Amino acid sequence: MIELEKTYLAKYFPKGLRNCKSKEIIDIFIPKSSVHPTLRIRKNGNKCEITKKEPVKGNDSSHQREQTIILTEAEFRELAQLDGKQVSKIRYCYDYNGRTAEIDVFQGPLKGLVVVDFEFEEIREKDSFEMPDFCLADVTQEKFIAGGMLCGKSYEDIEDDLKRFNYSKLFLNPKL
Repeated sequence: MIELEKTYLAKYFPKGLRNCKSKEIIDIFIPKSSVHPTLRIRKNGNKCEITKKEPVKGNDSSHQREQTIILTEAEFRELAQLDGKQVSKIRYCYDYNGRTAEIDVFQGPLKGLVVVDFEFEEIREKDSFEMPDFCLADVTQEKFIAGGMLCGKSYEDIEDDLKRFNYSKLFLNPKL
């Protein structure tokens, strides 16, 4: 399967986000020794899977080949024991003009980082999509923001990259 997506840094949380469907996601990327691992073990709410993601052409991360295998909870627990790099986040599914924005609010060492993803069926949809006002910058092609690059890092590790976009840490207010 080819994945077409755009990734943005969030500028602020859109109104009503707290009322949206959300789930905790735990990603473990292997091998740990890889600078940018392409193999991911994921617990997505109560679903578990293992996925391999690789760019279709060179370094173009907006077009990726994705292969996924569904896992049982027991299989996930076994594979999670492998020495990998971990990242956790709360994903909110926010309706934006009839499209779903996946808003990832990172936890743990990456707390303060909020990334927004949109997926597309066709290239022309992706190419004509305009960035929402609650987003700060398109970082689709920025290597530092890829899941495999974020895993095992802290906010401080990527702070210089984020400063290039004038990004400020975001924390979810309970009143949203």
